[in-house]
Amino acid sequence: MAKDGKKSEWKEFIWNPRTREFCGRTASSWGLILLFYLAFYIFLAGLFALTMYVMLQTLDDHKPTYQDRLATPGVMIRPKAEQLEITYNAEYTETWEKYVQALNNFLSPYNDSVQDQKNYDCKPDQYFIQEDSGSVTNFPKRSCQFKRSILEECSGIMDRYYGYNLGQPCIIIKLNRVIGLLPGKEGEAPFVTCGAKADDSDKIGQLMYFPANGTFNLMYYPYYGKKAQVNYSQPLVAIKFLNITKNEDVNVECKISANNIPEGSDRDKFAGRISFKLRINSRD
Repeated sequence: MAKDGKKSEWKEFIWNPRTREFCGRTASSWGLILLFYLAFYIFLAGLFALTMYVMLQTLDDHKPTYQDRLATPGVMIRPKAEQLEITYNAEYTETWEKYVQALNNFLSPYNDSVQDQKNYDCKPDQYFIQEDSGSVTNFPKRSCQFKRSILEECSGIMDRYYGYNLGQPCIIIKLNRVIGLLPGKEGEAPFVTCGAKADDSDKIGQLMYFPANGTFNLMYYPYYGKKAQVNYSQPLVAIKFLNITKNEDVNVECKISANNIPEGSDRDKFAGRISFKLRINSRD
């Protein structure tokens, strides 16, 4: 009897034919509740849309409204390598051809013909400032040519293997893009210096830099952003290792030096510098 009573109560709660109530509420009561929540969520959606609209009005398609950048730009190398370790055997093509292919792919946008077609022949050793004229925006902005032939022996033109087959590999250094960065003052351009870390100073041998002195010419700065400067070509510096010690790990560190860029901190190993391991195996 108790079970039948509870079952009857549940049935009556779900649908009461006498009062015509569903789950304890009449149709008009349910209608008012649904109408309230419908109006409430429409209001929330409208408030969200209005907030997004107002926020989007403050944004610039070509330049970040707020830019919290590092004081010291990051540095990377090409070819890319797992855990920043480049290891190969000069006598075995299959161990180094992936690095050659990676450099070919990376440098293909820097082909002289592509640069002649897309970019501007700038005046060197000075910033290429392109300001807007009042309310008239100067978009798209021009970009300076950086031809791969500038890298000479590390361009892949004079030596299509970039020295890897001879145990004299080329490593390319690039400075990460930072909008508005002016990496030098009083006409002094930033430059790259590389050296051995720890106890490897007697193993690194002689180095050659391309362009000369490993400089990033000032004409490639400032960078105005991907949308504003669609054809921008980052300047590069190539380092060629001429007589590095074979069959041993050599820890190398490359740094960016400039008179207005602070040195990177130990907490960020890519800020203004990069460390990598180079090992060339040989039977000789």
